[in-house]
Amino acid sequence: MSSRSWSIDSLVLIFSIIVAAQLLSYVVPQGEFERAAVPDDPHRTMVVAGTYTPAVGDAEVTMPPWHFLLALTRGFESAQNIIFLIFLVGGVIEVLRMTGAIDAGLHRAVARLGERPWILIAGCLVMFSLASYTIGMGEEYVPLIPILVSMSLAMRMDAIVAMAMVWVPYGIGWACAGTNPFGVIIAQNIAGVPLTSGAGVRLVIMAVFLVIGFHHIYRYAMRVQRDPSASLVAGVDYSRGFESPDDVDLTPRRVAVLLVFLAGLLLFVYGAKTHGWYIAELNAVFLGIALVAAFIARIPAGDTSRAFIRGAADMTGAALLVGFARTIEVVLSDGQIMDTVIHAIASLLEGSGAEVSALGMLAVQSICNLFIPSGSGQAFVTMPIMSPLATLTGVPQQTAVLAFQFGDGFTNMIVPTSALVMGALALGKIPYTAWFRFVGPLLLKILAMACVVLIVTIHLPPSLGFGS
Repeated sequence: MSSRSWSIDSLVLIFSIIVAAQLLSYVVPQGEFERAAVPDDPHRTMVVAGTYTPAVGDAEVTMPPWHFLLALTRGFESAQNIIFLIFLVGGVIEVLRMTGAIDAGLHRAVARLGERPWILIAGCLVMFSLASYTIGMGEEYVPLIPILVSMSLAMRMDAIVAMAMVWVPYGIGWACAGTNPFGVIIAQNIAGVPLTSGAGVRLVIMAVFLVIGFHHIYRYAMRVQRDPSASLVAGVDYSRGFESPDDVDLTPRRVAVLLVFLAGLLLFVYGAKTHGWYIAELNAVFLGIALVAAFIARIPAGDTSRAFIRGAADMTGAALLVGFARTIEVVLSDGQIMDTVIHAIASLLEGSGAEVSALGMLAVQSICNLFIPSGSGQAFVTMPIMSPLATLTGVPQQTAVLAFQFGDGFTNMIVPTSALVMGALALGKIPYTAWFRFVGPLLLKILAMACVVLIVTIHLPPSLGFGS
């Protein structure tokens, strides 16, 4: 069977999952956990363990057959920050490309790394994983996809390699994070273990997974270089949006634009780390970069405006995918079956041994990430359940936290319900089925190693921040 015969359009796939989510609400028993305000953040809530109550009588809801259509609007509303980010970044990237600085910088890098793609791959894996490990970066990587696709194409690789250089370390960095405030810090706080404890062990664990990721990506990249027809996106047209201009000289003005771009990214990283900046500030930084870059390159205001609008318009497909993806969670919540699924799976682990329970927690968290792609949201929903369960089954709390991280982070590479995954794939013009074929085998290898790691951490001494 050829790949074309089973290829599924990303929007068709997401829309099918939305419909399936509503159909499940008619057959899966409804119920909810009680929720309490998070002590440090009264605007958010967390599940109260042991409070699951099936919905009966008037508490049950029956969604009309057309509810999933109504939910689309709320899905777009829920994902508005990411949607606006995609539109704004698309416009800013187009302005930057109009200055010629991006393409000039890429060609200079390709000239230096053209015979050594392993340096580029390894460098991206280390850089992006550390950013996720420390401050939980993820959304910030989305704007880099078109740039890395252009670089990969110039080095006779493909868009899959570009996506992998960003999204594989993103998933690994989140899964092994030591100080990520949106994941491990929340989970450790709920589990009652010292914040950032075990960070050194997590760093070593991350290095192991990065080696696995590098081997998978590099082997594929070399196969594509030898035989372009082996590319999983060989049938995708990359002649528009990623093509290189004739003028690629790295002039002083273009160097200045690149320095402004780099300074803007560093400014945001600093602001996120010290002042809690998030998507609104990222949008502001990128708009500032575009304005300063246009001024340095002496691009007229009218031309800058038209370039920005043109770039934003090209991102319409990506923005739509993000809104549709977020609708899945809305439908599951409206149908009151999300808590039921979590409660049923967690109940299976009661009474099992420590090793079996730890592996079961990994499975539970991986499945939950399909329904709750938000790391912090998943922590507030599942950790209040997993933490008491860990105590009952003899699993150290730190291992329970790591199981949460693994289940959330690794599957972040592939879950179609993630607005970030689908948006990034759309920016790189990568069909979801092609990405699944590439990252699926890698994820199996990583999860196999994750099982080994979880069992080992159960028996680590407390001096390393793990153990009982």
